[in-house]
Amino acid sequence: MLVLTRKPNQSIMIGDQIEVSVLSIVGEKVRLGIQAPTEIPVFRTEIYVEIHARDGEPTRDPGKPRREADADLDDAVRESGEL
Repeated sequence: MLVLTRKPNQSIMIGDQIEVSVLSIVGEKVRLGIQAPTEIPVFRTEIYVEIHARDGEPTRDPGKPRREADADLDDAVRESGEL
C-alpha cells in the first residue's frame, strides 16, 4: 500500500486518467473528489462489496492478504443481512 500525505486542494494521479483531489478536511472527515472516465466505475467500498455480494461475485481488497480480506468480506456481507 502506498501512503501519501496531501493537503486540501492537492491531488494524486492514478495512471493517466484518474485524479483524486482532497477537497476539504473537517475534523476527522476528508472530502475527496475523483475525476475518472465514465467507463471506470467508482464506488465507496461498502457499496462495492454489497453490489458484488448481491450478484454472487467474490470481492477482496487487493491490499490485504487473501485470508484477512475474505474474512472482512464475510463480515460485510453478514452486516448487510445478505447471509
